[in-house]
Amino acid sequence: MKLRSYLEFLSYVKTLEELWDAHTKQMAEYGFDRLLYGYTNYRTATSLGDPEDFVILTNHEKAYIDGFLHSGLYFHAPMLHWALENEGAGSWKMISDMLSSATMTPQEQRVYDFNAAHGVTAGYTVSFTSVSARTKGAISLSAPKGTRQEEVDAVWSEHGQDILLMNNVAHLKIMTLPYVAPNRSLTRRQREALQWVGDGKTTQDIAILMGLTMATVEKHLRLAREALSVETTAQAVLKAALHNQMFIMEA
Repeated sequence: MKLRSYLEFLSYVKTLEELWDAHTKQMAEYGFDRLLYGYTNYRTATSLGDPEDFVILTNHEKAYIDGFLHSGLYFHAPMLHWALENEGAGSWKMISDMLSSATMTPQEQRVYDFNAAHGVTAGYTVSFTSVSARTKGAISLSAPKGTRQEEVDAVWSEHGQDILLMNNVAHLKIMTLPYVAPNRSLTRRQREALQWVGDGKTTQDIAILMGLTMATVEKHLRLAREALSVETTAQAVLKAALHNQMFIMEA
Protein backbone atom coordinates (compact mmCIF):
# COMPACT_ATOMS: atom_id res chain seq x y z
CA MET A 1 0.00 0.00 0.00
CA LYS A 2 1.03 3.58 -0.53
CA LEU A 3 1.85 5.59 2.58
CA ARG A 4 -1.50 7.39 2.80
CA SER A 5 -3.50 4.21 2.19
CA TYR A 6 -1.55 2.35 4.82
CA LEU A 7 -1.98 5.07 7.45
CA GLU A 8 -5.72 5.10 6.72
CA PHE A 9 -5.79 1.33 7.18
CA LEU A 10 -3.99 1.61 10.53
CA SER A 11 -6.48 4.23 11.67
CA TYR A 12 -9.41 1.84 11.35
CA VAL A 13 -7.97 -1.64 11.99
CA LYS A 14 -9.63 -3.35 14.97
CA THR A 15 -7.48 -6.37 15.82
CA LEU A 16 -3.79 -7.06 16.34
CA GLU A 17 -4.01 -10.00 13.97
CA GLU A 18 -5.18 -7.81 11.09
CA LEU A 19 -2.65 -5.11 11.91
CA TRP A 20 0.31 -7.46 12.18
CA ASP A 21 -0.54 -9.35 8.99
CA ALA A 22 -0.72 -6.08 7.08
CA HIS A 23 2.39 -4.64 8.71
CA THR A 24 4.59 -7.62 7.87
CA LYS A 25 3.44 -7.41 4.26
CA GLN A 26 4.01 -3.65 4.17
CA MET A 27 7.55 -3.92 5.53
CA ALA A 28 8.31 -6.77 3.11
CA GLU A 29 7.70 -4.31 0.27
CA TYR A 30 10.76 -2.40 1.54
CA GLY A 31 12.88 -5.54 1.89
CA PHE A 32 12.31 -6.43 5.54
CA ASP A 33 11.00 -9.99 5.63
CA ARG A 34 11.28 -10.70 9.38
CA LEU A 35 10.05 -8.42 12.13
CA LEU A 36 10.16 -8.57 15.91
CA TYR A 37 8.07 -6.07 17.86
CA GLY A 38 8.28 -5.82 21.64
CA TYR A 39 6.66 -3.58 24.23
CA THR A 40 6.70 -3.52 28.02
CA ASN A 41 4.82 -1.55 30.66
CA TYR A 42 7.05 -2.82 33.45
CA ARG A 43 10.53 -1.46 32.81
CA THR A 44 12.80 -0.66 35.76
CA ALA A 45 16.42 0.40 36.04
CA THR A 46 17.56 -3.24 35.99
CA SER A 47 14.78 -5.15 34.25
CA LEU A 48 12.23 -5.06 31.45
CA GLY A 49 9.75 -6.99 33.59
CA ASP A 50 8.39 -10.51 33.26
CA PRO A 51 8.75 -11.64 29.62
CA GLU A 52 5.27 -13.20 29.87
CA ASP A 53 3.89 -9.67 30.24
CA PHE A 54 5.64 -8.35 27.12
CA VAL A 55 3.60 -7.54 24.03
CA ILE A 56 5.45 -9.61 21.42
CA LEU A 57 4.58 -9.72 17.73
CA THR A 58 6.83 -11.48 15.24
CA ASN A 59 7.00 -13.49 12.04
CA HIS A 60 10.42 -15.00 12.81
CA GLU A 61 10.62 -18.77 12.83
CA LYS A 62 9.97 -20.52 16.15
CA ALA A 63 13.58 -21.71 16.53
CA TYR A 64 14.81 -18.14 16.40
CA ILE A 65 12.27 -16.83 18.93
CA ASP A 66 12.94 -19.75 21.29
CA GLY A 67 16.64 -18.97 21.27
CA PHE A 68 16.56 -15.19 21.18
CA LEU A 69 13.57 -14.44 23.39
CA HIS A 70 12.71 -17.43 25.54
CA SER A 71 16.31 -18.24 26.48
CA GLY A 72 16.99 -14.62 27.44
CA LEU A 73 19.54 -13.76 24.75
CA TYR A 74 17.55 -10.62 23.92
CA PHE A 75 18.69 -8.98 27.16
CA HIS A 76 22.28 -8.80 25.85
CA ALA A 77 21.45 -7.77 22.28
CA PRO A 78 23.44 -4.67 21.25
CA MET A 79 20.50 -3.15 19.36
CA LEU A 80 18.23 -3.64 22.37
CA HIS A 81 20.72 -1.71 24.50
CA TRP A 82 20.74 0.99 21.85
CA ALA A 83 16.91 1.09 21.79
CA LEU A 84 16.71 1.48 25.57
CA GLU A 85 18.92 4.57 25.43
CA ASN A 86 17.70 6.13 22.17
CA GLU A 87 14.62 6.92 20.12
CA GLY A 88 14.25 6.82 16.36
CA ALA A 89 15.91 4.53 13.81
CA GLY A 90 19.26 2.78 14.22
CA SER A 91 21.21 1.04 11.46
CA TRP A 92 22.69 -2.35 12.31
CA LYS A 93 25.95 -1.01 10.92
CA MET A 94 26.79 -0.16 14.51
CA ILE A 95 27.09 -3.90 15.19
CA SER A 96 29.79 -4.35 12.56
CA ASP A 97 31.48 -1.25 14.00
CA MET A 98 31.51 -2.92 17.42
CA LEU A 99 33.02 -6.05 15.86
CA SER A 100 35.76 -4.17 14.06
CA SER A 101 36.63 -2.17 17.18
CA ALA A 102 36.53 -5.29 19.41
CA THR A 103 34.18 -3.61 21.90
CA MET A 104 31.61 -6.41 22.15
CA THR A 105 31.17 -8.15 25.48
CA PRO A 106 31.18 -11.98 25.53
CA GLN A 107 27.39 -11.93 26.01
CA GLU A 108 26.94 -9.60 23.04
CA GLN A 109 29.18 -11.84 20.95
CA ARG A 110 26.91 -14.79 21.77
CA VAL A 111 23.92 -12.81 20.50
CA TYR A 112 25.79 -11.85 17.33
CA ASP A 113 26.80 -15.47 16.66
CA PHE A 114 23.23 -16.67 17.24
CA ASN A 115 21.82 -14.03 14.89
CA ALA A 116 24.41 -14.83 12.25
CA ALA A 117 23.47 -18.52 12.43
CA HIS A 118 19.87 -17.55 11.67
CA GLY A 119 20.72 -15.04 8.96
CA VAL A 120 19.69 -12.04 11.05
CA THR A 121 22.61 -9.81 10.12
CA ALA A 122 21.31 -6.77 8.24
CA GLY A 123 18.49 -4.42 9.14
CA TYR A 124 17.27 -1.53 11.23
CA THR A 125 15.87 -1.12 14.74
CA VAL A 126 13.20 1.46 15.50
CA SER A 127 12.94 2.63 19.11
CA PHE A 128 9.63 4.29 19.90
CA THR A 129 9.09 7.35 22.05
CA SER A 130 8.28 6.28 25.62
CA VAL A 131 5.24 7.69 27.37
CA SER A 132 6.73 7.02 30.82
CA ALA A 133 9.87 5.68 32.46
CA ARG A 134 8.10 2.32 32.89
CA THR A 135 7.33 1.76 29.21
CA LYS A 136 9.45 0.91 26.21
CA GLY A 137 8.70 -0.33 22.72
CA ALA A 138 10.87 -1.18 19.74
CA ILE A 139 10.81 -3.17 16.53
CA SER A 140 13.62 -4.87 14.66
CA LEU A 141 13.36 -4.98 10.88
CA SER A 142 15.50 -7.76 9.47
CA ALA A 143 16.47 -8.00 5.81
CA PRO A 144 16.54 -11.36 3.98
CA LYS A 145 19.43 -13.74 4.56
CA GLY A 146 22.47 -12.76 2.53
CA THR A 147 21.54 -9.07 2.29
CA ARG A 148 24.41 -6.67 2.97
CA GLN A 149 23.91 -3.81 5.41
CA GLU A 150 25.02 -1.36 2.72
CA GLU A 151 22.02 -2.40 0.63
CA VAL A 152 19.65 -1.88 3.58
CA ASP A 153 21.17 1.52 4.32
CA ALA A 154 20.60 2.53 0.71
CA VAL A 155 16.91 1.59 0.95
CA TRP A 156 16.63 3.50 4.21
CA SER A 157 18.27 6.54 2.68
CA GLU A 158 15.47 6.64 0.09
CA HIS A 159 12.45 5.43 2.09
CA GLY A 160 13.51 5.66 5.72
CA GLN A 161 11.23 8.51 6.74
CA ASP A 162 8.16 6.73 5.36
CA ILE A 163 9.16 3.43 7.01
CA LEU A 164 9.75 5.19 10.31
CA LEU A 165 6.36 6.93 10.13
CA MET A 166 4.54 3.67 9.34
CA ASN A 167 6.15 1.90 12.27
CA ASN A 168 5.48 4.76 14.68
CA VAL A 169 1.79 4.85 13.76
CA ALA A 170 1.56 1.04 13.92
CA HIS A 171 3.08 1.16 17.41
CA LEU A 172 0.61 3.79 18.59
CA LYS A 173 -2.25 1.68 17.22
CA ILE A 174 -0.96 -1.50 18.86
CA MET A 175 -1.07 0.21 22.25
CA THR A 176 -4.82 0.80 21.82
CA LEU A 177 -5.74 -2.78 20.89
CA PRO A 178 -6.48 -5.67 23.28
CA TYR A 179 -3.53 -7.98 23.77
CA VAL A 180 -3.70 -11.31 25.58
CA ALA A 181 -0.25 -12.51 26.61
CA PRO A 182 0.37 -16.26 26.86
CA ASN A 183 -0.98 -17.62 30.17
CA ARG A 184 -2.54 -14.21 30.94
CA SER A 185 -5.97 -14.62 29.35
CA LEU A 186 -9.15 -13.83 31.28
CA THR A 187 -12.57 -15.42 30.94
CA ARG A 188 -15.52 -13.19 30.17
CA ARG A 189 -16.76 -13.49 33.77
CA GLN A 190 -13.33 -12.68 35.25
CA ARG A 191 -13.04 -9.63 33.03
CA GLU A 192 -16.58 -8.51 33.89
CA ALA A 193 -15.88 -8.79 37.62
CA LEU A 194 -12.68 -6.74 37.24
CA GLN A 195 -14.55 -4.12 35.24
CA TRP A 196 -17.05 -3.67 38.06
CA VAL A 197 -14.17 -3.36 40.54
CA GLY A 198 -12.71 -0.70 38.27
CA ASP A 199 -16.04 1.11 38.48
CA GLY A 200 -15.72 1.20 42.26
CA LYS A 201 -18.27 -1.50 43.07
CA THR A 202 -18.01 -3.68 46.19
CA THR A 203 -18.11 -7.47 46.07
CA GLN A 204 -21.71 -7.35 47.26
CA ASP A 205 -22.59 -4.85 44.52
CA ILE A 206 -20.91 -7.02 41.91
CA ALA A 207 -22.75 -10.12 43.07
CA ILE A 208 -26.09 -8.36 42.58
CA LEU A 209 -25.08 -6.86 39.22
CA MET A 210 -23.78 -10.18 37.87
CA GLY A 211 -26.53 -12.29 39.44
CA LEU A 212 -24.00 -14.39 41.38
CA THR A 213 -23.19 -15.18 44.98
CA MET A 214 -20.45 -13.19 46.70
CA ALA A 215 -18.40 -16.39 46.95
CA THR A 216 -18.58 -16.87 43.20
CA VAL A 217 -17.53 -13.27 42.58
CA GLU A 218 -14.57 -13.74 44.92
CA LYS A 219 -13.66 -16.89 42.97
CA HIS A 220 -13.69 -15.00 39.65
CA LEU A 221 -11.50 -12.27 41.14
CA ARG A 222 -9.08 -14.81 42.63
CA LEU A 223 -8.76 -16.63 39.31
CA ALA A 224 -8.23 -13.29 37.54
CA ARG A 225 -5.40 -12.46 39.96
CA GLU A 226 -3.83 -15.86 39.33
CA ALA A 227 -4.16 -15.52 35.54
CA LEU A 228 -2.51 -12.10 35.60
CA SER A 229 0.11 -13.20 38.14
CA VAL A 230 -0.59 -10.43 40.67
CA GLU A 231 -1.32 -10.37 44.38
CA THR A 232 -4.16 -7.85 44.69
CA THR A 233 -7.33 -7.17 42.76
CA ALA A 234 -6.24 -3.55 42.27
CA GLN A 235 -3.09 -4.81 40.54
CA ALA A 236 -5.23 -7.11 38.40
CA VAL A 237 -7.40 -4.19 37.30
CA LEU A 238 -4.29 -2.17 36.40
CA LYS A 239 -2.62 -4.98 34.45
CA ALA A 240 -5.81 -5.82 32.56
CA ALA A 241 -6.22 -2.13 31.71
CA LEU A 242 -2.61 -1.83 30.51
CA HIS A 243 -3.23 -4.70 28.10
CA ASN A 244 -6.53 -3.16 26.97
CA GLN A 245 -8.49 -6.13 28.29
CA MET A 246 -10.92 -3.91 30.22
CA PHE A 247 -14.23 -2.63 28.85
CA ILE A 248 -13.70 -4.27 25.45
CA MET A 249 -16.59 -5.00 23.10
CA GLU A 250 -17.45 -8.66 22.71
CA ALA A 251 -17.59 -10.05 19.18
